[in-house]
Amino acid sequence: MRWLSFENNNRLTFGYVTNDGEGVVDCGAHSEFMGLRQAIEADALAGLVAQTGHRPDLLLADVVYAPTIIDPQKILCVGLNYRAHQQETGRGGEGVPTLFVRFAAAQVAHNSAMIRPIESRTLDFEGEIAMIIGQGGRRISRVNALAHVAGFGIYNDGSVREYQRQTSQFTPGKNFTATGGFGPWMMTIDEIGDLSQMEITTRLNNVVMQNAKAELMVHGFAELIEYCSTFIELAPGDVIVTGTPGGVGAARQPPVFMDDGDVVEVEVKPIGTLVNPVVGES
Repeated sequence: MRWLSFENNNRLTFGYVTNDGEGVVDCGAHSEFMGLRQAIEADALAGLVAQTGHRPDLLLADVVYAPTIIDPQKILCVGLNYRAHQQETGRGGEGVPTLFVRFAAAQVAHNSAMIRPIESRTLDFEGEIAMIIGQGGRRISRVNALAHVAGFGIYNDGSVREYQRQTSQFTPGKNFTATGGFGPWMMTIDEIGDLSQMEITTRLNNVVMQNAKAELMVHGFAELIEYCSTFIELAPGDVIVTGTPGGVGAARQPPVFMDDGDVVEVEVKPIGTLVNPVVGES
């Protein structure tokens, strides 16, 4: 199933794409749940499908998307998780995941604009696979970790490199308003197939900038859950953004950054494609 958050009749809601791929069921209108995170927390997704019976409330083509998880308790991001990205940056390789955090307020939906801030012209793209926690827990073992996953989505960890590099801490450059693209939906883990064969392709103005399969991650999905749950209890709806491949704009010669009028696409097979136009803040 493909689950998404969106606007309908001037309210934020959530639902799923029907089997024919053309309709969307508004589960917020048919249940007591405020959003997708709350439905995941209640382990209610299968029940909502059974209750609503794939009767669409609107066409997918008419959907105004919201970030897939509007209100996650935590967004944990993994840096330097592909060898090619370590090599192009000259960083990483410590043997444990490099982590930083994003805030939900910095997220932007599928088809909505990523904003290049007035403070810097170094807004870079980072296509990534987002892992959404279904069952929470603390000190989750690697062998059981994937049982805690609700599904996977697509993230563009838009990074203002100038601010990211001001100190050893990434936080400012990773949290400018409307720089974290998240969408268009979450595909449940049962429909993904071989997780290692998920393939990321990032295109800037139709030019391929990044391409890699998940099998090339330094720290795999289960290891990331094990590591993150060591220091914090994971909660349903938490998002772990699992790292970007090589090919980022800052590492190119000359550098390639996103600017007003650009369009950036992050495709993750078999999930779909996240599309964001870029607007320069004025």
